[in-house]
Amino acid sequence: MTTLPGATAVRRHELAAFLRHRREHITPEQVGLERGRRRRTPGLRREEVAYLSAVGVTWYTWLEQARDIQVSVQVLDALARALLLDPGERAHLFQLAGHVDPTPATSCPSITPALRQLIEQLEPVPACVQNSRYDILAYNRTYGLLLCDMDAVPPEDRNCLVLSYTYEPWRSSIVRLEEAQRLMAARFRAAMAGHLGEPAWKLLLKRLRAESADFRAAWDRHEVEEPHGRRKQFRNAHVGLVTVDHTDLWLGPQLGPRVVTYAPADDESRTRLERLHRIALQRPPRPTATPARGA
Repeated sequence: MTTLPGATAVRRHELAAFLRHRREHITPEQVGLERGRRRRTPGLRREEVAYLSAVGVTWYTWLEQARDIQVSVQVLDALARALLLDPGERAHLFQLAGHVDPTPATSCPSITPALRQLIEQLEPVPACVQNSRYDILAYNRTYGLLLCDMDAVPPEDRNCLVLSYTYEPWRSSIVRLEEAQRLMAARFRAAMAGHLGEPAWKLLLKRLRAESADFRAAWDRHEVEEPHGRRKQFRNAHVGLVTVDHTDLWLGPQLGPRVVTYAPADDESRTRLERLHRIALQRPPRPTATPARGA
């Protein structure tokens, strides 16, 4: 969608006002600077924000003056850190600048308390919420032990593609790993066609190509695959082999966030998932806010 010139100017002025307001409400002490005796400016000076963000003072001044200049995602990230923006303010900053935030957030707007309660009530059926990049946004206790100890995985690595190609505990749990990897790469390519210019997608692709020769080989085949349910088998470290039916429950009309469920395909798998759930309940409580990535 093309942005009208007038709308672009409005966004520049909104961005300038937002930066100025945030700068004026951050004290030097909050960012580790000395206040000094002769300070007339409320909050931080422009040169202090420029210093903290590693950008030129003149360039930052132009930004607050709503000049027509280009702002990279790297600079926006530095400004967000310098101004101590919370997740909502950070998202607002990137939106005003016309960029997609490439850095995973600590919460996702699509993960409501009701949705989290829903996947918890599906126990002992493993369930999680994913986006079209395969980021794992939330999960219930049984899913948290299905393929690996998900709580032990750093938030920035909670992505099914990353785990399938680079994390051995997850890889060793998947029966027919090579087939699963090929299908995921093909679905990722199909989904990425609608997000080619978005930094988060490009960063994920760059990481996968750098860290996995198997992913490079799968990606270079240029296969595409649409999402659909299928039967899967996992070798669980706690209860053994389980056979499940994978179902995607989409949360909107677009192929974005979805609830992923793994219903047991036979009585033995149901019994083993129930046992896995009991094991999960014996573990210390997880934090209520699972680190997640934007949808």
